[in-house]
Amino acid sequence: MGQSKPHRATALIVEDDPMQRNMICLLLEESEVDVIECESAEAAELVLERAAGNLVLMMTDVQLAGNMDGVELAHIARKYNPEMGVIVTSGKPLYQELPDGVQFWAKPWAPLDVIREAERMVYAREHGGEPRP
Repeated sequence: MGQSKPHRATALIVEDDPMQRNMICLLLEESEVDVIECESAEAAELVLERAAGNLVLMMTDVQLAGNMDGVELAHIARKYNPEMGVIVTSGKPLYQELPDGVQFWAKPWAPLDVIREAERMVYAREHGGEPRP
């Protein structure tokens, strides 16, 4: 009989630049985090409607394809899953207000930071919200 695969954490990456999106996804997959990729906030909202409770992290750029930006998406994500880690990134200053608990990362950010944040969110989920020692 085959062994069942252990449950892996899932992250939602919302980025309209394919190279950026692929780089982030590869980083997370190397850290054994499953990834759902979207290039628009509208596509990401559909994922959130169906699977927000299964996500440990959403990372989104502010500027996205479509009619909604990443800050608006962060507000929506918080409504679907207040426990999920949310990171909003941009190469420009952010003047919009983010929901409580949402992080803003100015570009360029270090790739290792993405892995660390994903690992922190996985740990928090597995340990009832406790911060990682």
